[in-house]
Amino acid sequence: MFRKKKASDPKAEKVNWLHEIRGLVLMLLAVVAFHTLIAKPFYIPSGSMMPTLLVGDRLVVSKYPYGWSWVSASFHVLKRSDWRIAPSTPEYGDIVVPVPPDRKEDLIKRVVALPGDRIALVDGRIILNGQPIPRETVPPVKIPAADEQYCGLELCLADFADYRVTEADGSAYYEPPTYRETLPNGATYLVIDHIRQPLDNMPEITVPEDSVFVMGDNRDHSADSRAPAGPYGNGLGGPVPMANIGGRAEFITFSIDGSENWNPLSWIGALRKGRAWTSLRPAIIPDADSDTDTIGQSE
Repeated sequence: MFRKKKASDPKAEKVNWLHEIRGLVLMLLAVVAFHTLIAKPFYIPSGSMMPTLLVGDRLVVSKYPYGWSWVSASFHVLKRSDWRIAPSTPEYGDIVVPVPPDRKEDLIKRVVALPGDRIALVDGRIILNGQPIPRETVPPVKIPAADEQYCGLELCLADFADYRVTEADGSAYYEPPTYRETLPNGATYLVIDHIRQPLDNMPEITVPEDSVFVMGDNRDHSADSRAPAGPYGNGLGGPVPMANIGGRAEFITFSIDGSENWNPLSWIGALRKGRAWTSLRPAIIPDADSDTDTIGQSE
């Protein structure tokens, strides 16, 4: 025998909107706190760090390795300042997220000189504390010719046109001149350097205390510590104060080749193979200093 179902209590079904909104606010605050204090995802929109980072790479940047400052906060909502909490100094070769002195914009570059170092550039070579760092010619890297996203500028494509290669299966790549640099701690990484340009030469400067000198791995297409900041340029205007460093790049989560469209399902076919979970910490060569004189110049 079935019992008649009682009518539900209207008061019991009433949504507590204040409770729901409070829950959403708390969740949002938790996400902002995590992005500010622990780690945050980033997207690479330019080719300044090729071949290490490609346009379309998504990566994770940890916020705590060098301490926290005004730049740690998501969207840089805090006023620019020089205070730091739990400060620490990067190591040679770290990939960091500096903010220029004239605008609140995240860049991504590699640390090549530390506080107190003397650094100069001669014909594209880094001269660190009076000695050229080891640099050797290596086989050219193969950069997929994703023309719809590469560098984001036609100028970049034109500059790399001479290095475009089409393989038998129809796939196209750029194979620009590539070199391996090694810093004093043994951190080693690849750079691209293919033209002569004004940023190839810089008189010696001393990196101030609590600052670092950073450069992009794509040496001829990077606005970094070599380039003036606004209003005369879009670079970093010299060494970057540590209070303006927003974190350290750790690993790539996934990479999209630019062939995707509005349909999220298209992302599956646009995923680049072999890039997910790639570490962005530089490889270390033991006793690198002992090899300084045995590695030939690149040019």
